[in-house]
Amino acid sequence: MKILERPSLKSLNTFGVEASAGLLLTIETEEDLLSLPALDPYRDFVLGGGSNVLFTSDVPGTVFLNRITGKEIISEHDGYAQLEVGAGENWHQLVRWSLDQGLSGLENLSLIPGLTGAAPIQNIGAYGVELSSVLELVTAWDWQNSTWVTFNRDECLFGYRDSLFKSVNTGRYFITSIRLQLNRQFKPQLDYAGLQDSLSSMGIDQPGAKQVSDTVIRMRQQKLPDPAVTGNAGSFFKNPVVSMDEAELLRSRYPGLPTWPAGADRAKLSAAWMIDRCGWKDFQENGAAVSSQHALVLVNQGQASGQHILELARKITDSVAQEFGVALEPEPKIYKGPDSF
Repeated sequence: MKILERPSLKSLNTFGVEASAGLLLTIETEEDLLSLPALDPYRDFVLGGGSNVLFTSDVPGTVFLNRITGKEIISEHDGYAQLEVGAGENWHQLVRWSLDQGLSGLENLSLIPGLTGAAPIQNIGAYGVELSSVLELVTAWDWQNSTWVTFNRDECLFGYRDSLFKSVNTGRYFITSIRLQLNRQFKPQLDYAGLQDSLSSMGIDQPGAKQVSDTVIRMRQQKLPDPAVTGNAGSFFKNPVVSMDEAELLRSRYPGLPTWPAGADRAKLSAAWMIDRCGWKDFQENGAAVSSQHALVLVNQGQASGQHILELARKITDSVAQEFGVALEPEPKIYKGPDSF
């Protein structure tokens, strides 16, 4: 375990905003957790890859940096393989490694930034696939009871960009590893129209898993700015889910509004389309901006603070609510300091 006093967090968040912490503890093994005091959710913060967080305040207490690594195939049966992965592993590197092992199931989730431990918190998803479709088990340290706990898929309470770890007892569990079940026999998931169209345009009718991954990577690079070049956290807003009746009413008023089925009598709306319709694409203020590549992406042009980015997000949210009567919710975790609790 590494300890650093009064560190800057600027290089540890992909927005690249300045913030500091009282203490930074780098957790490298599960044993490191056994000697630590319980996390104080009012003063402390757990950080992984920093790709899904916006700091608008310094962290007065301790930032626990998850760097528990390791990955291995632990069992195989009936054409499936179970993979045990440390929470500190880079997600995209895990996807590509699994493909090199002849395993499929993660290819649609290529190039999603961040670490593996964040994947179940957010129930990451892209191009028609969500983590919940391949996750078997989550292992975590329970700060409250000072004990190890495991959660199977159902116990994780997965929803759209949501889970037990995000919506219930936030900060109680420090995820140390996840178990995935992947396929030896490739079963492509090509329901997402843009993915199928992109493959077809290249003359690929029966793609392999790596071809799907390569195509997803190209599509993401075309749509999303590279956080190593321009500070961002990917999609800043969730696509809102509404009743089918509300979706039909909105589509009658706005015929171009894209919608998708989202379960029984529910529909998902395109937040990007609504933001673009309200005229926000390319907008800039105080170094915070809406990306020219994708209206869902807020960027730091270099000098914006976390507060500047949050103020822009609020203006967009208010604008969409006024025009469409729809509430947008942020995807990243927004840290506002202990006074916000």
